[in-house]
Amino acid sequence: MPRRNRPHRGRPENTDLGAAAGWARAESGADGEWLVRSVPGSQATKIYRCPGCDHEIAVGIPHVVAWPADETGSVADRRHWHRACWQARARRGPTRRRF
Repeated sequence: MPRRNRPHRGRPENTDLGAAAGWARAESGADGEWLVRSVPGSQATKIYRCPGCDHEIAVGIPHVVAWPADETGSVADRRHWHRACWQARARRGPTRRRF
């Protein structure tokens, strides 16, 4: 008997975010409109630097990827954030980048 194609729980069936956004969700805040995608630890295979705290996001750590929701946002505009840093971005000031 063939397998049925049923929608997965938690995944939107129809989004207006476009095919490039994948499973991203739209979020708005004082800093503008964003597309945000959760990255589970099993898919976090590279080291990134969080712009919220300027610490590394190690391999295997769940985090979020955010980019501007407007048409000018590109792949180069994506930033990987710790989940807590992303949620606290409105309460924090900008961090100083280490060089």
